[in-house]
Amino acid sequence: MKLINTEEAIGHVLCHDITRIIPGEEKGPVFRKGHIVTREDIPVLLSVGKEHLYVWEKTEGMLHEDEAAEILREICMGEDTSMTASAPSEGKIEIRAARDGLLKIDREKLLRVNSLGEMMIASIHGDQPVGAGAKLAGTRVIPLVIEKEKMERAKEAAGGSPIFSILPFSHIRYGLVTTGNEVAAGRIRDAFGPVLKKKMAEYDTECLGQVILPDDKEAITKAILKFVREGADLVLCSGGMSVDPDDKTPGAIRDTGAEVVSYGAPVLPGAMFLLAYLKTEAALGDNLPAEAVLGSERVHTVPVLGIPGCVMYAKRTVFDLVLPRILAGEHLTAADLARYGEGGLCLNCEVCHFPNCSFGK
Repeated sequence: MKLINTEEAIGHVLCHDITRIIPGEEKGPVFRKGHIVTREDIPVLLSVGKEHLYVWEKTEGMLHEDEAAEILREICMGEDTSMTASAPSEGKIEIRAARDGLLKIDREKLLRVNSLGEMMIASIHGDQPVGAGAKLAGTRVIPLVIEKEKMERAKEAAGGSPIFSILPFSHIRYGLVTTGNEVAAGRIRDAFGPVLKKKMAEYDTECLGQVILPDDKEAITKAILKFVREGADLVLCSGGMSVDPDDKTPGAIRDTGAEVVSYGAPVLPGAMFLLAYLKTEAALGDNLPAEAVLGSERVHTVPVLGIPGCVMYAKRTVFDLVLPRILAGEHLTAADLARYGEGGLCLNCEVCHFPNCSFGK
């Protein structure tokens, strides 16, 4: 840093806060460290008795913290209008959601940028629904000035696409197939339907109907296919998901021709969860609804979910982790489900704070 006359400080970066005191009214910084002095600032600086200033010497190849912060903002969100960013201040920028959707994070890129040092990006967990206005991430350039070359390395580490994105939720039509001899015979009341409908109502969804069937594999298969034929974007099958010989739902889902991604997930509650995808063209041929959509593209597969019994009584389960990703149009793999092992244990807290907890993270 160097000492210069205040009148000569235009364009220079302050090395310290400048405090203004108005007796009986205020005391605080009128300019903060890192501020770039403008022509309009000169009279203010002189009025608080600052005829000389310590400033950083402008050096070729060095960026001010706020200039570098703008590069971090670009790395995080690019020109994506689904997010907003605050103006840079002291090397910091805050990023928020501009719409509802599913937050996606490229975790490898985030790690590479944070591993460079002298800069940081901190975020909430990805793969969870966020609402408009939700805080997503904060960035900061640590030193007051940083090498331009280092910020170029950060851009290279992030590749050609932003680290963060928000996938929109689309209007989804679903069918509900509830199974169980005891429910179909009226011996007990259906408890699955109300719970699932309530959870689905948290999103832009439309229930095409609910059928209650005995543990009859052929009947369950026909019901799933009928819903798809009627234009369902998603089919939920509740009940009959254990290994009990009377439980026929997993086999019925397989008999539709659907590809079973996984029967079982490393999540408690929800270990007996089943995820499958039904190729609608192959299963229904010319009966495929012309207007069926999932997300923003033509449906080629319809997710079919086998919902375990825990969803009836547990506050949060594997269903709450997977559902928003399905509704955002993600095609989940067995590896996606396997990753839930770390964080897949719900602590069943007396007061549930989901999603602001470790479950699914």
